[in-house]
Amino acid sequence: MPKWGMVIDLEKCTGCQACTAACAMENSRLPGESWQDVILFTEGEYPSVQIKWFPRPCMQCENPSCVHVCPTRATYKTDQGFVLIDWDRCIGCKYCMIACPYGVRFYTDEKPLAAPDPRKVFKSEDEHSWNPPWKAPQEDWKRGVGIQPRGVVSKCTFCYHRVSKAPKDVPDLSEHDPKTREYTPACVVACPPTARYFGDLDNPDSEVSMMIANKNGIRLLDQLGNKPQVYYLTGSGGAVPSNRAIKKT
Repeated sequence: MPKWGMVIDLEKCTGCQACTAACAMENSRLPGESWQDVILFTEGEYPSVQIKWFPRPCMQCENPSCVHVCPTRATYKTDQGFVLIDWDRCIGCKYCMIACPYGVRFYTDEKPLAAPDPRKVFKSEDEHSWNPPWKAPQEDWKRGVGIQPRGVVSKCTFCYHRVSKAPKDVPDLSEHDPKTREYTPACVVACPPTARYFGDLDNPDSEVSMMIANKNGIRLLDQLGNKPQVYYLTGSGGAVPSNRAIKKT
């Protein structure tokens, strides 16, 4: 059974936010609720200050703190490495949001991040939090897929609805392979500079495993012990912004 993980090459990433847009369309996200954030931050002092960017999906941790604190076991981890949310169990207590060190979870009933509030413009006549005309067809509340109901937490699922249908014994899912493209996460498929890679972390022959080993893949805030399944390639002298403030601009 594969353990799916992602590699992001920071030397290739251009900060274009195509991953953000693709994820929003694939998962029918509310405007402003970016499961695939590209965070802008600054380094240095004026006049030599630099604006840089950092892509940050859910880390799908091996040791997820969000799972440990969930009182109803709504947040859980599968054998294939997905950290998911059962919306039928979630009570919206937000413990998982507090426990997550990466800030990648969203609560549906928070103050709207866009005006006018899309939930009022596209009202739902059932339990869903809103009903956009462009909503995606996939729906699986046991795994946090689809347009969530009111009063629950949502987050990136590694496109579970796509990846879980991938052929068996495939080491990598790639947008360049016609056999696996439709099973590859939307953010990986949409990345123009091909900065994202997705595959089986337990398979030493997978492209992601070899890139992590050969190019010194590192993990964000690894010192916390969450053991993310998202690795970054920084190139020579690069680093993820793990020990300095990240300033949204």
